[in-house]
Amino acid sequence: MPRFLSRLAVAGTAVALTAGLVTPSAAQAAAVPSGRVRALAWAALGDSYTAGVIEATGDETAPRDGCARTTGSYPEVIRRDLGGLVDLRNVSCGGATVKDVYQTKGAPSGRPLPPFGTDPDAPFAPVPPQIDAVPPGADLITVGIGGNTLGFAEILKSCIELGATNLGRGTPCKDTFDASLPDRLNQLRGDYDQMLGALHAKAPSARLLAVGYPHLVPEDATRCTYGSLEQFATFTTGDLAWARTAILEPLNAIIAQRTTAHGDTFVDLYPSTADHSVCDQDHWLDGVLTSIIPLHYALVHPNAEGQAHAAALVEDAILG
Repeated sequence: MPRFLSRLAVAGTAVALTAGLVTPSAAQAAAVPSGRVRALAWAALGDSYTAGVIEATGDETAPRDGCARTTGSYPEVIRRDLGGLVDLRNVSCGGATVKDVYQTKGAPSGRPLPPFGTDPDAPFAPVPPQIDAVPPGADLITVGIGGNTLGFAEILKSCIELGATNLGRGTPCKDTFDASLPDRLNQLRGDYDQMLGALHAKAPSARLLAVGYPHLVPEDATRCTYGSLEQFATFTTGDLAWARTAILEPLNAIIAQRTTAHGDTFVDLYPSTADHSVCDQDHWLDGVLTSIIPLHYALVHPNAEGQAHAAALVEDAILG
């Protein structure tokens, strides 16, 4: 646990580290006569950017319920780093929407695998709302969610298809989806408020960290290569620039605004990943494919480096 041990040396004691996470009374209860600390009850919630999902983030963890949580996802990296300091319940799930966190059952699709593109064990049974895994006495909740509420996967697929039809010219995806974005963003804003309220009602003493999304598209979209399956395939340059400014940045802004309004902590991955987008040489996110030979799907998700970076920032926020 090198990161944890270095923090421990600076702080002096494990109790001092833990005090920033819990209320004074809880901190007092956590300190036992032996000087050890009660493991913090932590629930990790979210979508595929939390769960990991793709092969580039390791093997799937048990139980194999279609949510495709992986060994290299940031909750699992932090679990290994902090060891006995945390008692993690990781119920993040690929494909989850904001409502799947606090209200509805999720419909997991598993991990996309070549050569057919769908999980051979699909279909999977619905999974409970993620809030069900949050104990009333939870000390810490992390949640990374929002993209699926905006319909990001649907938009990505359509942009690739429309870009191919238009031979890389213009902004056919913007022309198709731009008018619907205000309603989608308003839906996200309302759902996010409902989710945060429900999580605080379920675990009143928990500290809540909301995790944003990294820099998928570079500031200069011309750095992306049209037709590259290891980037955005046939997404047009104009549509990539539109997706960054009209979808990704407003998505992060809403998460940050609503999180702050509820008195919670926003973990911003966006600035520090600016030079590590899908189209950068040192990319922390993979494109449509991680690799062509062998064929590994990514569907525009963080790879192991991206998850490790998220783990570092979330762990910094946890340790305070």
